[in-house]
Amino acid sequence: MSYLFLVPVSLALAIVALLAFLWSLRSEQYEDLDGAAERILINEDFPIVDAESTAEESDKR
Repeated sequence: MSYLFLVPVSLALAIVALLAFLWSLRSEQYEDLDGAAERILINEDFPIVDAESTAEESDKR
């Protein structure tokens, strides 16, 4: 059995992978590598405040 058909298939896959890599370079996918790593350290979570509980607390005062 001849497996010579695998040579053009592998070359086609290599060309597709190269084109995908070049596209990612052109669309600036690798520009901000530290941004996502630093973004996780910034705490932007605010506690959820229920409107009814704040109204009850202000009435108690």
